[in-house]
Amino acid sequence: MTAPNPARQRVALTTLDRLFADAANVWVIHYSCESFYDRVEGRSPRITSVALRKLDSAQTVSFSIHQVAERRQIPFNQIEQHYDDLEKEMLAAFFGHLGSHRGMKYLHWNMRDVNYGFQAIEHRFRVLGEEPAYVVEDDKKYDLSRLLIDIYGVGYIDHPRMEKLLAKNHIAPRDFLNGAEEAKAFEERNFAALHQSTLRKVDVIANIAGRAHDRNLKTNTTWWEMHGGRVRTALIWMAENKTFQVVAGLASIVGLALAVWALA
Repeated sequence: MTAPNPARQRVALTTLDRLFADAANVWVIHYSCESFYDRVEGRSPRITSVALRKLDSAQTVSFSIHQVAERRQIPFNQIEQHYDDLEKEMLAAFFGHLGSHRGMKYLHWNMRDVNYGFQAIEHRFRVLGEEPAYVVEDDKKYDLSRLLIDIYGVGYIDHPRMEKLLAKNHIAPRDFLNGAEEAKAFEERNFAALHQSTLRKVDVIANIAGRAHDRNLKTNTTWWEMHGGRVRTALIWMAENKTFQVVAGLASIVGLALAVWALA
């Protein structure tokens, strides 16, 4: 187990606390897509659903291929024939939502690059011939998976981390699909299951974040590792406690005065 770096730990905890203090302006985001493994042709994976959950109220909005198909009265067994149009319409609605909520912050899990992340969603929209009207600024994106590593240390939980955290904290995994299960659901055209899994994951991310914010998330990190040992804990307390600093300062002055008096 690698203990957390104290400086990064404090920054991560402060970041998490500030997100919850501003929860009315924070959305939890997650999305599902085709498997991005074994794609020898290099084509970007198609996105099937996106979910956004308000951190304060838990109100959730979602966008999915199968919902668009239903609105357009396209039979589910014909969705594959209309993939591009359905995905484009779904992503247009998603980017429209982002544009109508400018300045919001987004809490996510590993959505960091063009393989899987905000850039991947933007890329898919461009592949489909459209340009996002609004793109979330990088300083508005907060990766909970990285924050937890900074708070608890790199070995705080086994892989796959999200699933292991669910088990460790007794969070019901109802409707939750792991990566392999989502890939299989896409192959089987089970878009409803993919959508339900995406909805479940924004709830799970918010749940995990809330427990970390409340300082009661269960991990494999021990109290000793979390606090870096009694010596580090004591040193940090002394460095940050103003009363101790005043007393220590007075003690130093008294000690110096006694030393001078003894030499006189």
